[in-house]
Amino acid sequence: MPALKPTALRARVIWLGVVTSEDRKALLAEPRAALDLTFEGIAGSVHGGRTRASCSRVTAQHPRGTTIGNERQLSILSVEEMAEIAAKMVLDSIDPARLGASIVIEGIPDLSHLPPSSRLQAPSGATLVVDMQNRPCTLPARSLETVHPGQGMRFKSAAEGRRGVTAWVQREGRIALGDDVRLHVPDQRAWAHLDAARRG
Repeated sequence: MPALKPTALRARVIWLGVVTSEDRKALLAEPRAALDLTFEGIAGSVHGGRTRASCSRVTAQHPRGTTIGNERQLSILSVEEMAEIAAKMVLDSIDPARLGASIVIEGIPDLSHLPPSSRLQAPSGATLVVDMQNRPCTLPARSLETVHPGQGMRFKSAAEGRRGVTAWVQREGRIALGDDVRLHVPDQRAWAHLDAARRG
């Protein structure tokens, strides 16, 4: 019996991009009509590669700068959550390029809280594995500040719980604007001991 179950939920790909600049302060993804995904992620992306240097998000597990597997090859956001962020920042809209987005989709509710290990599969067969919720950071805030002076620094609080997810490539293939991607979720109940483990 499959451990991953296809769901009835599908999302349309609304925007695609890649961050190529090594200047992290300039955070600005280049829009694309399609992405050819490989096991390295997106060609030319600063977030590509099968491995990466560990960052502040995993200092409880590894000393900063340790070489680890790259579970952050892509950043996936939703139209719905971006609209919520914009509303909290009192903006009409937010340019996904300034959030360093790889993929923006529409149609999956509460995207930022998808179960880890969920899959998003494109018509080509390209399959992305959701790692976990992406936490807001100062880089998008700085980028937004350049076009929305005085409001960019509201991003971190506005995006809490709405920043989307990070993902890595399980199966290579192309994903294009307008594609419908299907959500697959792990066939298991929620872990009953999570709250106790967090308290410990």
